[in-house]
Amino acid sequence: MQQISRTLSHMTDQTHSPVPDLKTQAYDAFDRGDLHQASRLFESLLQQEPGASAFHYMRGLAHKYLLDWPLCLHHNLRAIEVSDGDDEAYHWNAAMAATALGQWDVVRRLWKDTGINIEEGEGPIHNDFGLGVVRLTPWQGGETVWVRRIDPVRARILNVPTPETGHRFGDIVLHDGASTGSRFDADGRKTHVFNELARLHPSDFQTFVVFVSCENTAELGALLEATGPGIGFAEDWTSSLVNYCLRCSYGVTHRHEKQQDAEWQRDRNLGIAAQSRLSVEKLLSDWAAAAPERYVESIQTREMAAPALKEAGVWWRAPEDSE
Repeated sequence: MQQISRTLSHMTDQTHSPVPDLKTQAYDAFDRGDLHQASRLFESLLQQEPGASAFHYMRGLAHKYLLDWPLCLHHNLRAIEVSDGDDEAYHWNAAMAATALGQWDVVRRLWKDTGINIEEGEGPIHNDFGLGVVRLTPWQGGETVWVRRIDPVRARILNVPTPETGHRFGDIVLHDGASTGSRFDADGRKTHVFNELARLHPSDFQTFVVFVSCENTAELGALLEATGPGIGFAEDWTSSLVNYCLRCSYGVTHRHEKQQDAEWQRDRNLGIAAQSRLSVEKLLSDWAAAAPERYVESIQTREMAAPALKEAGVWWRAPEDSE
């Protein structure tokens, strides 16, 4: 079951608020993306109503999107403690924050309380929750990548992200529990898109940007399917990188004019995840030597930091949620 992570501005509290104006201001601040102001206002509300679970949840939600995990965890655990039982969203956000903080005993208890089947044990969870798609650094309108979900809110990147994302093939990322769109996999099955919240564990693989030329898909396939020591994955960015319009990115139903299929492009741009440049050079040398008309033009590396959190707008919402 997906965690519900939307504003509670239209829900009714169990207790009557003596300061409706302050409450309205708090929810309005959250709805427009002023998270610091929302946090201050919900803190003021909690000083007057320390047992209001919705206010604890909302202050925790503001700090979740500020990536402030200790306060997010504190307020969601408090919301669970004082709630009347309708607390699934509180559990999800608390588990997310505890995951970010590496508090695995808390994480496992929270998932168990929600009825999610997690393997017995201690420490990080490594189950198989299937394929998904994650939008990296969504506050920057980031790149989407396919992932293997290893628990309800953690996933390992399966693509080779471009260096500008500050991410790598094999990174483990923390993602939100609420879907903000969809994609279709190779078998036509609909798959949820989740927003990344943090890069938890960087991969050992570097990203090498490679420019090659070849005559057809079979020759390119020989490179993409080749393996070698230190090679993680090779991806043909020429075909896999697609610039979606915003509505496409979020899976909003609309129409585009049909475009003609492009002819084969000899010049290909690849992303190769590898542990060393020597591994990439050996892979490409063997590929180029195996047949004529195969050319390696350039191998480049560029390490970049992921874009810092941009505290503006309501990046955590899909477009239709704002309409």
